[in-house]
Amino acid sequence: MPDLDFKFPRQSNTTMNLGHFLTQTAARLPNHPALIRDENQLSYGELNSAVDALAQYLTTMGVGYKDRVLIHSNNCFEMVIAIYAIWKVGAVIVPTNFRVSPSDVVKMGHASGSTAFIGNADFADYVSAVRDDGFADGRTLIIGGDFDDLIDANGHKGPFLEAEVIRNDPAWFFFTSGTTGFPKCAVLTHDQLGFVLTNHVADLMPGLSSRDASLVVAPLSHGAGLHLFINVTKGATNVLMPGDGLDPEDAFALIEKHRITNAFTVPTIIKRLVESDAAQRFDHSSLRHVIYAGAPMYRADQKRALEVLGKSLVQYFGLGEVTGCITVLPTEEHDLDDEKMRVGTVGYARTGIEIAILSNEGERLLPGEQGNIGVRGGAVMAGYLNNPEANAESFLNGWFITGDIGYLDEAGYLYLTGRRSDMYISGGSNVYPREIEEVLLTHPAIKEVAIVGVPDEKWGEAGIAVCVCESNPEEADLPAWIADRVVAYKRPRDIFFWDELPKSGYGKVEKKTIKAMLRDKGLIEDIA
Repeated sequence: MPDLDFKFPRQSNTTMNLGHFLTQTAARLPNHPALIRDENQLSYGELNSAVDALAQYLTTMGVGYKDRVLIHSNNCFEMVIAIYAIWKVGAVIVPTNFRVSPSDVVKMGHASGSTAFIGNADFADYVSAVRDDGFADGRTLIIGGDFDDLIDANGHKGPFLEAEVIRNDPAWFFFTSGTTGFPKCAVLTHDQLGFVLTNHVADLMPGLSSRDASLVVAPLSHGAGLHLFINVTKGATNVLMPGDGLDPEDAFALIEKHRITNAFTVPTIIKRLVESDAAQRFDHSSLRHVIYAGAPMYRADQKRALEVLGKSLVQYFGLGEVTGCITVLPTEEHDLDDEKMRVGTVGYARTGIEIAILSNEGERLLPGEQGNIGVRGGAVMAGYLNNPEANAESFLNGWFITGDIGYLDEAGYLYLTGRRSDMYISGGSNVYPREIEEVLLTHPAIKEVAIVGVPDEKWGEAGIAVCVCESNPEEADLPAWIADRVVAYKRPRDIFFWDELPKSGYGKVEKKTIKAMLRDKGLIEDIA
């Protein structure tokens, strides 16, 4: 038998620098629009030239292989240029959500080990906070002002050859959304993200090409950034919203004007879009892939979106640590008819991804049995940066544990029953709020709902429901309505009506904030 115990040459460990995706597309489609915002536009050739010029400048700043560069900016052309330039020099992008506080940005700089900073001039207090701290002393670049002059001054140096990188070299330090405390920093690598971009093209937007156009409706620092990188691989046009927030009128106007074919967002944003009268006044028939993730979509909202947007919905389940790549439910498996759709599923395993339902000890459970959702495959992060405790909690017997609870059916479709962190124990029984939330949303008056578990003297814990209503329900009748549909131990102890639910910068309902607000209002005590 041949001897298989030998050392491979170093070349076998090299992988493609993510910046090369742009280089390839620009060579093939130099005059095709890459970025559009209002009346401003950059072709792929222009975008790549600007990236190369900035990469040349970064090297003169001393930014290079494996350096970490903190980025704080809202969505703009310059942010895209910065990201690809950082990759091309072999450094690591560390983007922040532009809605976090200046002190949080400084904390992220330290947590990531960043030694350089690129900040938007519109966020002067953030730039000042970083400069006052000094972690990026001498290596700070401001987007805005003379940024264009800097690009022009370095453009004469010509194309920039991407730095060589090897497998497991970090490319993106991805801060989680921090729903359970200060965000953890997931390490995403060049080879892992290369797999992820290929996987997203194959599973979420089959047939993606330069004929497509994508609408960017969320911060580029997280999922929307990844979605833009996917479109770059195939030369699709990326259209940025004119402002930082979501205006449904602007969104639908851009969809009509640019014949938008795909967009990435979260269920709460889709809900806002389809409930706007702008959906009836603009032509959105070009949409082929409206991708939603971040949280499952309630069935009532799913039906409304299908009625308005047609067969364009694509769902995926994932999280930053697996860069979205866990399951997919494609357009053809969405349907208004409950008999023609696996209602409640988040889809089946993505290409090259394996899912298992595991006991707390890491043993596989059978179809239909509820447990911890574990995943493995090329999309899983390298681990959390400098966080051995989180790594120990998140990996079990070779599986990444998502923190979600669910089950697989016989065909391999995954169903989420809740987040382990959302679960509470009432009278000795586990309660997962999502199940009850789905029921409450079938009430014609209820528009949004969140249920949280709180200490209860009699039952140990009990549920509190906070509702946002379309119209004023008969409060006295609601408990009786719930009693006909939810077993006693799962019924919320109290129901409160608010004008809105608190949401994170990524559009997710923040249950930890709801608990804090309930306590501050004096509605509950001793929140754990």
